[in-house]
Amino acid sequence: MGRLLGIDFGTKRIGLAVSDPLGIIARPLETIANDLTTLHKINKQIRDFNIEAIVVGLPFNLKGERGQKALEVEAFIELLKSSTQLPVFEVDERFTSSTAKDTLLQMGVKKKQRQDKSKIDLMAAALILQSYLDSAPPK
Repeated sequence: MGRLLGIDFGTKRIGLAVSDPLGIIARPLETIANDLTTLHKINKQIRDFNIEAIVVGLPFNLKGERGQKALEVEAFIELLKSSTQLPVFEVDERFTSSTAKDTLLQMGVKKKQRQDKSKIDLMAAALILQSYLDSAPPK
């Protein structure tokens, strides 16, 4: 399959994660600002890591419905598809931010660092990507 790029979309920041070449393990990569340079930065990571597909977290509400934030993410996904020409897969990202906070706590990360939203976005991107990798059919 090759490497995948995981994305946790946010209005201010976007967390990025990358898989290993075998598509087994996700790791946090970086947090980038959501601004006019976003697609350029994502495309650079795609080239640098030879990414073959993208996984984006789609925020559903507790009832499993798409709200306003999901519509924003869907618009971003369309931009990604046209900019990268890569397949883009959606993953339900409900609870990833709270799971990311819990994971940082379990890792022993100090409170001040756990409150750094960019660290949470990084961990959320890795969790989104790992969720996809875990649910993908065996290779």
